[in-house]
Amino acid sequence: MNDFVFRLRQELQINADPEVRASGEKFFKEKIKIFGLKASLVKSIGRKYLAEIQKAKLNKEEVYSLCDELWQSGYHEETAIACVWSEAQANNYQPEDFEIFAGWIENYVTNWAACDTLCNHTVGALISMYPYLADRLFDWAKSPNRWVRRASAVSLIIPARGGHFFKHVINIADVLLTDTDDMVRKGYGWLLKSASAAREQEVFAYVMKNKSVMPRTALRCAIEKMSPERKKLAIVK
Repeated sequence: MNDFVFRLRQELQINADPEVRASGEKFFKEKIKIFGLKASLVKSIGRKYLAEIQKAKLNKEEVYSLCDELWQSGYHEETAIACVWSEAQANNYQPEDFEIFAGWIENYVTNWAACDTLCNHTVGALISMYPYLADRLFDWAKSPNRWVRRASAVSLIIPARGGHFFKHVINIADVLLTDTDDMVRKGYGWLLKSASAAREQEVFAYVMKNKSVMPRTALRCAIEKMSPERKKLAIVK
């Protein structure tokens, strides 16, 4: 199985571009390990090897093992490809996969891109399939790990756009409301913005109720898609 990872890494190294690497590093406040490939090329390479994996008929556990190896490297491109491969297993997801994904977040995620890519799609898809798992996000929201706390919010981004899990959206926002970490603030602000696509009045009411204590970063993100009139009302203390 490791042949897939070996050949993948060779291809990533061959296509590494110092200019792309320098440009990519600017998107992160944290120090990041990056080869330097454009996102479109990374996704293309990831899908190419995914096709090989599928042709070889690797089972879900074997694919997760490959993903784990990619996560351990810490390279931006490898974690992105791990997310492509785990997302492709959606038809085989089972509730116990939650623990595997939680372990990746806890042990390997070190920046917003890895957090959001994994949680928006892989974790979000699992929770949509097994809605009761959304209750587990409340524990994440109380974690000392900033990326786990951000994950509690961004895992519901996609279903929240359709108005789903609204009670969880509000409860998670309550837990994270005065969080001091900017990445966490942006995460739950983004979640509220996503929820406003289907439930703008309710999100607006929540913002108005909490605007005196809600960090400006989270507030501005939450109201980004609202009307100028509502934005004005929300911004004025």
